Amino acid sequence: MKFEKAYALKDLANFLGCPFVGSPDFLVQGINEIHVVEAGDLVFVDHPKYYDKALNSKATTILINKEVECPKGKALIISDDPFRDFNKITKKHKPLLAASATISADAKIGEGTVIQPGAMVLQDVVIGSNCFIHPNVVIGSGSRIGNNVTIHPGTVLGGDAFYYKKRESGFDKLLSGGIVEIHDDVEIGANCTIDRGVTGATTIGAGTKIDNLVQIGHDTIIGKKCLFASQVGIAGCTIIEDEVTLWGQVGVISGITIGAKAVVYAQSGVGRSLDGGKAYFGSPCDDARKKYREMAAVKSLPEIIENM
Repeated sequence: MKFEKAYALKDLANFLGCPFVGSPDFLVQGINEIHVVEAGDLVFVDHPKYYDKALNSKATTILINKEVECPKGKALIISDDPFRDFNKITKKHKPLLAASATISADAKIGEGTVIQPGAMVLQDVVIGSNCFIHPNVVIGSGSRIGNNVTIHPGTVLGGDAFYYKKRESGFDKLLSGGIVEIHDDVEIGANCTIDRGVTGATTIGAGTKIDNLVQIGHDTIIGKKCLFASQVGIAGCTIIEDEVTLWGQVGVISGITIGAKAVVYAQSGVGRSLDGGKAYFGSPCDDARKKYREMAAVKSLPEIIENM
């Protein structure tokens, strides 16, 4: 998430009420999570396990809860609670705004696009040409939708990320300030949910087709011409490459990659990255032919035991 205007380090630190290390005029251009940071971004870290990863990332400002040596060319903001202060920045730059109309006055809608009664189009949304948005669809703030996109009833684009920090008082939510990007020629079935990125974008590639009742988590990137059947669930920060097929009720863990043209059969559980161009089955899933041989072997066990 980029700021409309870059902060001087001293100004951002003063806003948070935190000391800093680095030139007072060092520029902070935005905030991002560790897996999508770029030069100019601020990233937060609040666990010793990830200190080195954050300090050595592309981020040039690190919001951290320990005084450490500042890497050359970077800056630090020292906070007693980086998670809280990261939320403060998100809330300032991407606040929740009350809707004043079913279609926001600042929404940009392309020629030939139909938006059916009951659909909600919130602030700063861009929708391309020749799209069809069915009743009771919710298109969240900042969403970007390409041309020739169809979204069926009850689908929600831009729900918040399922991202919490456990505290003694309960669970503290990491606020979402990202968006959803739907590229050209995508069709999304009824009652799907595609969460927005925490600071970046959850992306659906051109030509992908999604069945009813599919959940896609925050910051996930879906490639081109993928097929997802009903009740597929994909966790956040996952990469699904081009032309991947996920059949019904496949579950995918966060932070992995499924290679191009992979096929995952129904009710499989994907708990690791998968190579492209292969078929997979089972939970945990593996090469489909291997799994079927294992199932056949298990079925023969009673006969083997009986003949022992």
